Amino acid sequence: MPEVAGYERSCRKNKACVFGPAWTDDSTAPLSHNGCDTRNDVLRQQLTQVVTDPKSRGCTVISGVLDPDPYTGAVIEFRKGSTSGDVEIDHVFPLEQAWHSGASAWPAATRVRFANDPANLLAVDGGRNSAKGSKPISEWLPPNQAYRCDYITRYLEVAATYQLPITAAEKTTAERTC
Repeated sequence: MPEVAGYERSCRKNKACVFGPAWTDDSTAPLSHNGCDTRNDVLRQQLTQVVTDPKSRGCTVISGVLDPDPYTGAVIEFRKGSTSGDVEIDHVFPLEQAWHSGASAWPAATRVRFANDPANLLAVDGGRNSAKGSKPISEWLPPNQAYRCDYITRYLEVAATYQLPITAAEKTTAERTC
């Protein structure tokens, strides 16, 4: 995909924040407007043995288990603070990839929905999420081979839902892998 100027993921002061504030509860995505941020919604849905902070009305996850991590197949214990980086929330169809594939022309509300849509969000191993970065399926697949087709299917479903084009390389990867 050709690079499209203007991508800014950060929501820091004086930044464009093109996909809206991180993990906002104020979008049209499923689970929004429930009083809990998207990150904690995903953690509550995808971890087991979840414990929430009672002071947060059951919103803030303080511990849980990712069993298994879809990207590695490993079991990862999550504890807010000390090991919270071990489990991150991945945008299966990366935000930057979406920006360059057409999201740059979407209304702001659609970009915020996309960034907070649980269909595109997955609790995963933090290190693998960092290694993936903004790569499409033609450049990165989970090391857990048993999950690759599920990952590709999810990626393609998100692309179809948001009418994002798939490159020839992505199509070839999907056909060869699944």
